[in-house]
Amino acid sequence: MCHQSVSLAARDLEANGIATVIIGSAMDIVTWCGVPRYLHNELPLGNPLGPPGDRAAQRDSIERALAMVESMSEPGTEVSDLRWPGDENWQPVYARVDGSNRQTLLKMGEENRKRRAADKAAGLVR
Repeated sequence: MCHQSVSLAARDLEANGIATVIIGSAMDIVTWCGVPRYLHNELPLGNPLGPPGDRAAQRDSIERALAMVESMSEPGTEVSDLRWPGDENWQPVYARVDGSNRQTLLKMGEENRKRRAADKAAGLVR
């Protein structure tokens, strides 16, 4: 679901007495839609709770969101201090494809295609 759809659904749920918190990393879109509560994590898109496998970061995001429901009576935004590990400035290189990483990305893509073909041959589907 896109940020706009989720944001609009949150507004409708709130209008019907169900508390919501949107956790995301696209502040411009989410705040434009006017959500009741928004926890902003400055992370790459697709990773709103934190890095894959980082249970502590993910738990922290969820606990912060629950605390917002408890403490906020008016609409608002909270910006967390959660950061992407190992790269304090990930934005300039996020999703970059250039000569510095082209071969690595090609290799990763080929490995992914092989793994998917093997899964399909074994009868596994997504």
